[in-house]
Amino acid sequence: MRSRLTLASRPTAPPPSFEHLGRLTDKFGTFEHAELAKPRMEHGYCTDDMARVLVVTSRQPGPELLVDSLARKALKFVVDAQGTDGATRNRMDQRGRWRGDHGVEDCWGRSLWGLGTAAARSPRGSVRHLALVHFERGAQQRSPWPRAMAFAALGAAEVVAAMPGHGSALAVLADAADTVGHRGDGPNWPWPEPRLSYANASLPESMIAAGVALKRKRLVADGLALLEWLLRHETGDGHLSMTPAGGRGPSDPRPAFDQQPIEVAALADACARAATVAPGGPWVAGVELAVAWFLGDNDARALMWDPATGGGYDGMRSDGPNMNQGAESTMAMISTFQQGRHLCPPR
Repeated sequence: MRSRLTLASRPTAPPPSFEHLGRLTDKFGTFEHAELAKPRMEHGYCTDDMARVLVVTSRQPGPELLVDSLARKALKFVVDAQGTDGATRNRMDQRGRWRGDHGVEDCWGRSLWGLGTAAARSPRGSVRHLALVHFERGAQQRSPWPRAMAFAALGAAEVVAAMPGHGSALAVLADAADTVGHRGDGPNWPWPEPRLSYANASLPESMIAAGVALKRKRLVADGLALLEWLLRHETGDGHLSMTPAGGRGPSDPRPAFDQQPIEVAALADACARAATVAPGGPWVAGVELAVAWFLGDNDARALMWDPATGGGYDGMRSDGPNMNQGAESTMAMISTFQQGRHLCPPR
């Protein structure tokens, strides 16, 4: 993949700020939505977001008091969302009341991602222990949906990396490899689905993670090839031009909007993993492009985060950003900057 980025022009990822995430958070959890930088409390909270909080806080080196507080609240929320059989609820209202039934949709997969990351990376032994207990409970379930299984696989890969031979984590990875799908045969459209939709890079990342853990070289190779195709497909004029909220098919025009920050974060995560497996590929450039997208090198030529608040903007329209700074977008920014500073440390 050709990129206009050079070593001299490489964007430096700013230090991730958790201040805005802290302002969105109260005693129950992190509010899902915001109006500009102000939380919209009436929309309540969701497990999808709290699992993401658990991922980014567990990744953060040398956590400060705010990061530690956010991690503990996220862990409590994700644990409380889980049923005795390992299925998960997603919605809590602003008064702290759970809504809806337990299930194995995306929130289940993301909860395993968060729990697995905390079990492997938290600096606190008590957090690691509790997270592992509930990861193992959640790992009893399976989902028929590829993305839910992909998210679960990312958490399972964290557990296996820290605890080689962990049985339930390896079982999740094996089943995820069968559910996520495989690289297609078409040279122009090798994607395993007729359209790109959401969190697309999580699919090849989970293939790479599962292939490494299970020692399945073909699965790793297929995941790397699919990710390289996706990175090329999501790049236009030397910058990321992401699949919009409505998805993208083989003949859809581009650029297209609304582009979502979570797509950029998923791509950065996948490229960061690929860089550890296949050094020398386009992966470092992929992470650099993801950082640059937030810093204004994108289809709208617009900054996609607010340096004053530390919040990420909710989406990119043709005329610039949606200025609301919700939880998902803010964590997408934090996650991308974390990967940027880890893979491409400041000079």
